[in-house]
Amino acid sequence: MLRLRITSTAEWKVRSGHPWIFAESIKSQSRSGVMGELAVVYDKWDNFLAIGLFDPYSPLRVRVLHAGKPQTVDEAWWCERFRSALNLRHGMFDAANKGYRCIHEERDGWPALVLDRYEGTAVLKLYSAVWFARAEAVAALIQERVGVQRLVVRLSRNIQKAAAREALTDGAVIFGPPVEGPVLFRENGLIFEADVLKGQKTGFFLDQRENRMKVGELARGRSVLNTFSFSGGFSVYAARGGATSVTDVDISAHALEAAKRNFVHNSATTGECRHELIKADAFDWLAQARTQFGVVVLDPPSLAKKESDRKSAMDAYARLASMGIDRVERGGILVAASCSAHVAASEFFAIARAAARKSGRRFAELAITGHPPDHPAKFPEAAYLKCIYLQF
Repeated sequence: MLRLRITSTAEWKVRSGHPWIFAESIKSQSRSGVMGELAVVYDKWDNFLAIGLFDPYSPLRVRVLHAGKPQTVDEAWWCERFRSALNLRHGMFDAANKGYRCIHEERDGWPALVLDRYEGTAVLKLYSAVWFARAEAVAALIQERVGVQRLVVRLSRNIQKAAAREALTDGAVIFGPPVEGPVLFRENGLIFEADVLKGQKTGFFLDQRENRMKVGELARGRSVLNTFSFSGGFSVYAARGGATSVTDVDISAHALEAAKRNFVHNSATTGECRHELIKADAFDWLAQARTQFGVVVLDPPSLAKKESDRKSAMDAYARLASMGIDRVERGGILVAASCSAHVAASEFFAIARAAARKSGRRFAELAITGHPPDHPAKFPEAAYLKCIYLQF
């Protein structure tokens, strides 16, 4: 097997549970490595340290599968690792919740791999080419153990060319019937669409489930503004919760059409709530808007996709929070979320609080939230999701 030795600092990080080994941390390796093969990492005393998936072309050279005592990584090991991830979700979801994450990358010991379920459809999202050689075996595990009728594979953009050489294409149905339009699934008794073939992530933002529920609880008797609304998840919950009106603002006409359909899917529970759709850049629209709302939701896409984006992202979050607060009526609530891993939760919450103080308005902090239980975050870089609730 490929043998590696790494720096003392990297050894300490691996022992502390960090699942990534970067190229600059490798002091020596026994031979040239092949994409996706198992690499064994030894410490300076030649003792086993870890084993992981090797990528000769990425700065993130090894994605650690296991660290500690030596283990044999064979078919039985992979089956047990898969079973363990599924068992962590056992009992979390009932018949009213058929959309959830089954495997959450490094946090479940499956680095750069996500598995989401939408009713009878599973979506496997791969973020690294290290999985190409094992894709067929992973698909077999899903078919055998997840109990779905269909599996769709989604590929990160940066690996799609390499995947084509392995006869893998983004949106391919690995087993089961063809996908005929969006997949419908239930979440807390509501019905939503997941665009599993071309939608963002795996087709829906499952990680905001608990915040959607909370917004629904806060919406009764209030008007709600949902910026960066995507397919209207927060809005549908707000309407069911008794909102008087909901306004969706998104730059994508495709997303707004999905939001309109999601309201139709749930017409029996959204009642007489007025639903307005506005196609616009949310930053530009907020800068010009004058109407105030009882609940304002700010849930933008990641504003810091890499470390060099961090400063500009923090400035953008501050501007967004200030504009959002201006749109909150007296007694109303601001819900500000971030999915940027390069901006820490403490930094993001400090930005929101500073914007609230700068507004000169009295406010109370109602809650802060993080990752839902099916999206665990076990090391700092994994903690991307955070949300704060402020009442004015």
